[in-house]
Parts: sequence; structure tokens; C-alpha cells
Amino acid sequence: MAKAILQPKPADANTVALERHALGTLQYIRASIEAAGMLAVPGSAGIALGTIGVCAALLVEHPALRSHWFPIWIAAGLTGLVSGTAMLVNQTRRTRAAIYRGPARKFLMCLCPALLAGAVLTVTLWQRHDMQLIPGVWLLLYGCAVAAASTMTVRAVSVMGALFVALGIVALQLPPHFSNIVLGIGFGGLHLAFGIIIGRVTHDR
Repeated sequence: MAKAILQPKPADANTVALERHALGTLQYIRASIEAAGMLAVPGSAGIALGTIGVCAALLVEHPALRSHWFPIWIAAGLTGLVSGTAMLVNQTRRTRAAIYRGPARKFLMCLCPALLAGAVLTVTLWQRHDMQLIPGVWLLLYGCAVAAASTMTVRAVSVMGALFVALGIVALQLPPHFSNIVLGIGFGGLHLAFGIIIGRVTHDR
């Protein structure tokens, strides 16, 4: 008696469709988890910081205020810190996340060490009356802080951080009379430009 030759059973169309659906679901879950681990930095924060930076640069350009560039930029930095923190806290509350845990906490943990180093170096240079290095130090360490914190947010933030670092390196090589210009370009121009870019990116999402 001839033995029957077993033919492979063709895959059922329903099974293939189910596998595709499962794969799509897994991809959606993965994307959702990745998105949950990211912090939505508001573009309005960058625009606000940029506006403060531009105003500080314009004030320092006034002949009567040029000798007071240091306190003016310190005041601008503190104002930017307060307003940026307030906007970040507000954004975190809108997404119903806690500032002390999750991506917001990781963002701050990445951001703060370089900012603290910048504050310590600023006090040290001020005490030693070596003020010409301060603008470059500010731009360089702020860029390092932003680049480190960018791992928790959109890619545009990392690009902005890299540009701040590059500008800080350039500022350290320039004569002192260019200090206000590079500070205005960095804390004013870069913040404004990337605030608009980040706002568009996060809005598209």
C-alpha cells in the first residue's frame, strides 16, 4: 500500500493576521513606554529664557551699564532659572507626573551637577578678579548641563547643548570685549531659536 505523502499545511490567513496584529501591538507598547520615559520640555521655556537673554545683552550694550555686565547677567540668570523651573513644574503637573520621580527627576539630576560646577567656578573667578573667563565658563558648563539632560527629552535639546559648548569654547578664546556678544548669542539667540524648534516638535507629537 502506497504511503500518503504529507504536505505542509498552508498558514491560515487568520493566524498571519493575528501575528501581525500582535507585532503591531508590541511596537505600540514599546513606543508608549519610551515616550513615558521622556520629559516634554515646553518650547515656551526656551523662548522665555531667550527673551531674558536678549534683554540682558541689550542692557549691557548701553554705555552707562557696560561696567555692570556681571550683576546684570547674574540677575538675568536667576530670573531665567526661576521662570524656567516654574514652566517645567507646570508642564509636569499638566502631564500628571511627579517632579520628584520619573523623567523630571532624571532630567534635573542630569542638569544640576554642571550648573553647580558653573556656580562654584563663577564665585571663585569673581573672588580672584578673573572676570574675563566667566562668560566662556557659563556657556560651556550650561551646554554640558543641557547636553546631559537631553537624554530625557527631544533630540533638539542635545543639539542646543552642543552649540552652547562650542560657543563656550570660542568665548574662552576671544578678547573680553566680545563677552556680551557671545552671551547674547547663546543665552538669547540659541534659546529663542531652539525654543521655537522644540515647541514645533513637541506640538507635532
